[in-house]
Amino acid sequence: MNPDLDLTLQRTIRAPRAAVWSAWTDPDRFAKWFIPAPMVCRVDRLEARPGGALVTRMSEDGVAFVPHVDAVFLVVDDLERIVFTNALDSAWRPALPAPVAMTAEIVLADHPEGTDYRVVVRHGDPSAREQHEKLGFFEGWGMVTTQLAQSVE
Repeated sequence: MNPDLDLTLQRTIRAPRAAVWSAWTDPDRFAKWFIPAPMVCRVDRLEARPGGALVTRMSEDGVAFVPHVDAVFLVVDDLERIVFTNALDSAWRPALPAPVAMTAEIVLADHPEGTDYRVVVRHGDPSAREQHEKLGFFEGWGMVTTQLAQSVE
């Protein structure tokens, strides 16, 4: 973790790791929590395997959907770790995603009260990290983590 380049979030989720893992890898479950409410998420592709696609759309009204994430999974270690990046799109082409390129690592571990949930979002330079923080990283990722927890607890 490099504090000049990375943003982090950690939370204890009061549910077994298998439930949290399923919420990350099952498209129907993923769609329920991945975008801050009241926005609605639609999952076009969620292939939880190295090289698999992660493509989502978002909607304010549940009718008109616009692109949200077009990314590729880099690492998928069953029940332990997921790493994806939007610096490559789902077709493995270099991307310049808006608002910022990132690589996100989600780590799950056992905790006496459920699951230790850790997120590290890596950026290519300090200005990208700063921009992501100013755009509401902690509020946005915090809200979806709360929604994730609510969906599995």
